[in-house]
Amino acid sequence: MLVIAIAKGRFLKPSLDLLGRAGVRFDKDMAKSRKLIFDSEGGAFRAILVKPIDVPTYVEYGAADVGIAGRDVLVESQADLLQPLDLGFGQCKIAVAAPNGFRNVEDPDHPTIRVATKYPSITLEYFNARGIPVEIIPLSGSIELAPLIGLADRIVDLVETGETLKENGLEIVDVVAESSAHLVINRASYQTKRGEIVKMVESLEKLV
Repeated sequence: MLVIAIAKGRFLKPSLDLLGRAGVRFDKDMAKSRKLIFDSEGGAFRAILVKPIDVPTYVEYGAADVGIAGRDVLVESQADLLQPLDLGFGQCKIAVAAPNGFRNVEDPDHPTIRVATKYPSITLEYFNARGIPVEIIPLSGSIELAPLIGLADRIVDLVETGETLKENGLEIVDVVAESSAHLVINRASYQTKRGEIVKMVESLEKLV
């Protein structure tokens, strides 16, 4: 049996749709259920539903053989995983945003800028590469609020349409990276369950 870690939230439906088209079918009411573990039709697969940020951890430590996670989460986690396939959905970008009218002029009295984000590793790497001193303010939600109340000078966050930024008086000043859903594989599972995993990857590859 292959265990698949699937992210709850916006990735759940497209993940289940794609898996279903590849012949891996789960209960249609799965998204509405409070259960967290589901066996597929025929019993060859098991799905576990986890928070998006936890998918790499479940797969890296072998609680799941494979998983579906956003590239943003994978880069931030730095988990040691095989990443053979971009699944072609969930496209968005990791962006630096600031209040409208932002001018990229350093203030000599405040050389260190404060950046609110739920991606501290990605953010630190981005600003360090540009030689900009930065103080990371880790937040888990409502990132757009931070510049509005003076908590941070800028934010680094996941952006889909940009509407939320606009509604809160913010604008994108740079794109750090593009993100989409990726298939990830536990390295040990790839050795012990190679046939099953290769078959699954090939089925998905034909669809994307």
